[in-house]
Amino acid sequence: MSTSTAGSPAALARTPFHRFHIEHGAKMVDFAGWDMPILYTSIIEEHRHVRGGGGLFDVSHMGRLRFSGRDALVFLDFVCTRAIADMAAGQCRYSLVCNERGGCRDDVLVYRLGEAEFLMVCNASNRLKLLEHFAHVKQSMVFKLADETTATAMIAIQGPKVMELIARVSSEVPALKRYRFVEKSILFKSFLISRTGYTGEDGVEVILPASIASLAVQQLLPAGDDVKPIGLGARDTLRLEAGMPLYGHEITEELDPLAAGLGFAVKLDKPSPFIGQEALRRATADGARRVLVGLGLEGKRSPRAGMKVFHAGREIGFVTSGCLSPTLEKPIAMAYVDPSEAAPGTRVQVDLGRALAEAQIVKLPFYKAG
Repeated sequence: MSTSTAGSPAALARTPFHRFHIEHGAKMVDFAGWDMPILYTSIIEEHRHVRGGGGLFDVSHMGRLRFSGRDALVFLDFVCTRAIADMAAGQCRYSLVCNERGGCRDDVLVYRLGEAEFLMVCNASNRLKLLEHFAHVKQSMVFKLADETTATAMIAIQGPKVMELIARVSSEVPALKRYRFVEKSILFKSFLISRTGYTGEDGVEVILPASIASLAVQQLLPAGDDVKPIGLGARDTLRLEAGMPLYGHEITEELDPLAAGLGFAVKLDKPSPFIGQEALRRATADGARRVLVGLGLEGKRSPRAGMKVFHAGREIGFVTSGCLSPTLEKPIAMAYVDPSEAAPGTRVQVDLGRALAEAQIVKLPFYKAG
């Protein structure tokens, strides 16, 4: 049975795999206006299955925007913090779309399909916001922007056994370098396979036409029990263990990507300026006001976003994400704190509401594959 936090499930958007989720016993919830599986069995069981074998995630709710035409490259260089011009065809690159203050409108993946054709994958909650933003800042640039979100589907297959299983049917995909992709065809329909992920494990993400999604998932899901469907609940605990930021938590319109440790995705010396570049340059010159750190907590209670962090009785920051780590079997969190108190090993306290929990600042990520 589906559950929803807003309205009836019938009013929610459904991915092409909706029937697959129901048939596999998923508990469905409203996620950014989509009826999505939060879990099939339990978050802990699904989390551990990905760490030990592999999992298949429906991520079709994420936005897929295709840019093509004369000024597509120039426009993407203007709105993205990462350099786009030097990307090769077949390469995908993580980037941010910032506002004029240097805050994050969204974090995105940009795929270069050809000389003047690109695909951008964005967060479900920000798709319409980005479309409005792009229309506002387009100016006189000439390009076509097509929202292909509902015409396509997207799945992620992640885990230590995934590439071994894929190698049984393809030698090309396991040979892909990280953040590269290849276009293939099935039933005369083209689809895209990229070697990226959001769990801390190896694997691939597949973008394919919605019309063949239900058939393709059976072929893309390897036989046996090594790979099972996984809900969004475990996806969140997996990415938190891997120290990966989540929009609305570690990055927001008010939080800049440099403070979040995403400096690798911000090219301040890009030859062509991008929106937010000057604000981020000033932030760099002024020095960090806060930095993102990991917290390992004592006890069994998990911290939640917004809880305050203290050191020697002084408030020094706030939690952005927290959970009971299924891998480490203890509470962990990410938090923004004052740079002067951010050294690994620093003892701090987290206000859990009824009591203060002892914690220690640790290096991110909490977990690395292998």
